[in-house]
Amino acid sequence: MNTTTAEHQAAASLAARLPLPGPLTAEPCNAAEVPSGGASAAIVASFVGASSADLAVVLVDGQPLAAAAGTSSPLVSPADVLVPALDAASAALGDGVLGVPAVQDALPLFRDAETSVFRLTGPTGVVGWFALRLRGARPGAAPRRSAASAGAANLGRISNVEMAMTVEIGRTRMSVRDVLDLEPGAVIELDRSAGAPADVLLNGRLVAHGEVVVVDQDYAVRITQILDVSDGAV
Repeated sequence: MNTTTAEHQAAASLAARLPLPGPLTAEPCNAAEVPSGGASAAIVASFVGASSADLAVVLVDGQPLAAAAGTSSPLVSPADVLVPALDAASAALGDGVLGVPAVQDALPLFRDAETSVFRLTGPTGVVGWFALRLRGARPGAAPRRSAASAGAANLGRISNVEMAMTVEIGRTRMSVRDVLDLEPGAVIELDRSAGAPADVLLNGRLVAHGEVVVVDQDYAVRITQILDVSDGAV
């Protein structure tokens, strides 16, 4: 399928930040060349923002990620090592929130006709593949027929489904060494000032902003803004 400029930029940004011997290049390719065995254990993340998307990375050799993690501690996984590269890729799509990456089966994503697949090549040859599937209208494409109306008509079928809601008050970046040196009493500085709004995420998707309050000695969040479709909430 044809790929957009934003998708090319996302793939190039990811290739530039991968912890592999470089330089690496990213070129569009046919999804059929991605081994099904590799895609079944891909590192996958979702991005919610102005252009929401699903991202997945498959590497020919996973040992460099294990070496980059540098430890058998459960605090650091190969998926964590790819966060900077996935962050760089999602930044090419605009403002938004990148979900926590995880190892899972991405074969359906790679085989989806709406997915753009890129071959990652380094000095030694092909090192992996990158999949990017934009959700909603693709940049430069004609708007789709009233998808929101169709979804609303079926909302009653899923109204009783339970979902995980998370309130995020901030983030920070730390090296593996600093994470392993943490001990009781350590203070971690976040990227937001006191009083800044907290993010409310539903199954990892940003849906609202709010402020943290105390209700009967329990923490709670008072919603101050509900994000609509144009804000990237769905």
